[in-house]
Amino acid sequence: MSSSASAQTPPTPPDAAKKPHVVKAPHGAERVDEYYWLRDDKREKPEILAYLKAENAYVDAVMAPLKPLQDKLYDEIVARIKQDDSSVPYRERGYWYYTRFETGQDYPIHARRKASMEAAEEVMLDVNALANGKDYYAVGGRSISQDNRLLAYADDSNGRRQYTLRVKDLATAQTLPDTITGTSGNVVWADDNRTFFYVENDPETLLSTKVKKHVLGTDAKDDVLVFEETDDTFYMGIGRSRDDKYVVIGLDSTVSNEFRYAPAADPREFKVLAPRMRGVEYDADHFDGRWVIRTNAGGATNFKLVTAADGSTSSADWKDWIAHDPQVFIEGVEMFDGFAAIDERSGGLERVRVLKADGSHDYVKTDESAYSMGLDVNAEPDTEWLRYSYTSLTTPATTYEINVRTGERRLLKQQPVLGGFDQTRYATERVWVQARDGTRVPVSIVHRKDFQRDGTGAVLQYGYGSYGASMDPAFNSSIVSLLDRGMVYALAHIRGGQEMGREWYDAGKLFNKMNTFTDFIDVTRWLVANKYAAKDRVAALGGSAGGLLMGAISNMAPKDYRVILSQVPFVDVVTTMLDASIPLTTNEYDEWGNPEASKESYAYMLSYWPYDNLEKKAYPAMFVGTGLWDSQVQYWEPAKYVARLRDVNTGTEPLVFRTNMEAGHGGKSGRFRRFRETAEMYAFMLDELGVAEAN
Repeated sequence: MSSSASAQTPPTPPDAAKKPHVVKAPHGAERVDEYYWLRDDKREKPEILAYLKAENAYVDAVMAPLKPLQDKLYDEIVARIKQDDSSVPYRERGYWYYTRFETGQDYPIHARRKASMEAAEEVMLDVNALANGKDYYAVGGRSISQDNRLLAYADDSNGRRQYTLRVKDLATAQTLPDTITGTSGNVVWADDNRTFFYVENDPETLLSTKVKKHVLGTDAKDDVLVFEETDDTFYMGIGRSRDDKYVVIGLDSTVSNEFRYAPAADPREFKVLAPRMRGVEYDADHFDGRWVIRTNAGGATNFKLVTAADGSTSSADWKDWIAHDPQVFIEGVEMFDGFAAIDERSGGLERVRVLKADGSHDYVKTDESAYSMGLDVNAEPDTEWLRYSYTSLTTPATTYEINVRTGERRLLKQQPVLGGFDQTRYATERVWVQARDGTRVPVSIVHRKDFQRDGTGAVLQYGYGSYGASMDPAFNSSIVSLLDRGMVYALAHIRGGQEMGREWYDAGKLFNKMNTFTDFIDVTRWLVANKYAAKDRVAALGGSAGGLLMGAISNMAPKDYRVILSQVPFVDVVTTMLDASIPLTTNEYDEWGNPEASKESYAYMLSYWPYDNLEKKAYPAMFVGTGLWDSQVQYWEPAKYVARLRDVNTGTEPLVFRTNMEAGHGGKSGRFRRFRETAEMYAFMLDELGVAEAN
């Protein structure tokens, strides 16, 4: 390492044994994977656990000289948090609901008050008490019965996202004996206040396969099967329509959808709103006697809005409402009495359009060049006040409401940032970088106003670029510790996301996936060329599919990066996509390709896949993290990747691999524990970049 950590004799990293294993594809392709043995679906083999613990011990030894810096970073991050903070209350069926934290506590308290916020508080769930004594604990879905008495909630005690459903009587504070294991955490009540529907997961693949109905007081093994999905490329979820008239089942694949609905008052028979059709995506909600549907049908690449009459069962019934605009991507819509609010994107930025009953419309105003905004919790439609959220790289999360009739805007809350934070000391900007194929890629940048763009600075560049997930510029109080040390933070809105509309996503998946990686590299080179950073002071950060991005760029352009921070990285793409028993695999054939069925997909994926593209050369310093119980990216992917990288790396920069033995895809549970992880990763990066102390 570059400073204090390099002053001592470095410890010896673990050396994983090689046990060659042939991975075969149906079309005859074969590869030898010497670290395949590191896979253990049950997470119990002593040899594997010993190896992971040895890697953790190595991280401890390498990072020991940086412990004072880690502690300082952690203290800075925690000092910015208002520890006894609470969310903005929202009203639903006569109660005001909110979440609050208590000083020193890791977990939230979910509470409500009847009629007004001056009424006595009712604690629905104290997650601190529920998590007591557990290494990991998370509450998933929550649903209140229509009579406001019963709370169905889901919890997970290892991070695997296999949830157990429980029911609490809010009037008596007693937890009922009804307990259902192996669910997705999604639950919704029927109108009778004794029946609820939930989604059951396949115990091996974790795919959401069945919707079942449970009646309070009955044995879960007798629960009625309502619907079973046999196509393993689909996920499913359940909910209630905006007007509370229907219980709905939503089925989603990468390229098509299907909705089923039944009256919440008598949910015995679920009708199909429109049968699934490959290439046709839609989502729907019911309000004011009709269905409002967002769809790409008829070539509406950026989606349009259509309507259908109550009782509709075919897309032939759909009637255009808001036409398709090739320059405007429609992300969603929420219906109210007398108006609709539409989430849109144009020019790489979000906006909210208010469409009134008379056909006129207004856009909610913004104040910065790079920002993120969207609809907030609007639980009840009978209001003329619209809530929306707003944030930027310099503006903490803010909740506003605007009166759609008068235009009056009210600030409900801005996330408090303590520790001497002063928003006016920082500047954010939006720049456009020309990629190697001529495409202009938007980049959001933040730095201190006194930052000197002279080519000597350090930058942390973040990217994701998959699944059409847009990485919008939002405030992150942890980043302030980097900015105050003179660093620049750059968010690259690369292809594979949806920041520039649906075509931006399509241009970064399947046989266009390489654009994601080259976009990121081209942004890096632009930042250096334009003197935001020195060539040898660039760090890159990505997680999950963003970890795939990190693996690809470190193979393709290792000299462009001094440090790579890779969290829960998806780095063994082909092996995973050849195994349908692994969660997420079958649902993602239309994202990555199906290497089992297509030689072309196999060959293209192999061209960028980080694990098999490792070769003898000098790699950047690298911090790799994972969770033993990760259900999204299995721990063995980064474990194998690190083991092989140790074999081929000819460089001298450190490579450390941290496994959270009690965590899943999202890291450790609890707000403070996660900051420990962040502080460790930042300390590694700051030391490697030679970043001075804060000023």
